[in-house]
Amino acid sequence: MSWRPVIEGLREAARLIATGDREVVEITLRSIQTASLATLLATLIGLPLGVAISMRDFRGKRFVKIFFNGLVGIPTVTLGLLLWTLFSRSGPLGFMGLLYTVPGIAVGEAVLIVPIIVSFVVSAIEAKDVQLRDLVKTLGASEMETSIAILREAYAGVSLAIVSGFNRAFAELGIAMMLGANIRGLTRVLTTTIALQKDMGEIGLSFALSFILLLVIMSLNFVMGLLRRED
Repeated sequence: MSWRPVIEGLREAARLIATGDREVVEITLRSIQTASLATLLATLIGLPLGVAISMRDFRGKRFVKIFFNGLVGIPTVTLGLLLWTLFSRSGPLGFMGLLYTVPGIAVGEAVLIVPIIVSFVVSAIEAKDVQLRDLVKTLGASEMETSIAILREAYAGVSLAIVSGFNRAFAELGIAMMLGANIRGLTRVLTTTIALQKDMGEIGLSFALSFILLLVIMSLNFVMGLLRRED
């Protein structure tokens, strides 16, 4: 195996970062914007859903947990095709005008990572002592106050769920390609650009963009690790 493309990629990545290449910066910021919006949407849905599943006893609870765990591994091509059908002009959600837009990609990625957040949150909360929940309730706390107290205790697991969701959205290719169509200056993100440059034979540039993508992900995880350690 030749390491030349990898070495060239590292050099190109360093050059692009050092010179602040305008297009690369634009694509990177768009990737962060899209993944952040997707994570926000998924958290607003997945966090309360995960809390409700973990803190309530109901018939079929085990099936619901298995269902969300199974959705974590859903093929993104399948999900992307389904969402493309829904968002297309002739689809039931076509009137929203989400197809081939950044918000459209974000919604698609949010659908993808909701199961991740739900599954991680459920696991984080259920790992805590049940007696803690009973203690909070006996002190006169409301359902909302009890949920907040448990979330504070499960902070490490909950933050891991959110960061994992962001990482998944940031590194997503299938949905970004299907819902965004990789339009230059509009919906092009790091993953779709990497795939495009590879198809064009620009292996060095593909590696460079891949290293930038990894740098963003590793930087975020490093910061979150420091925050969890301080906490």
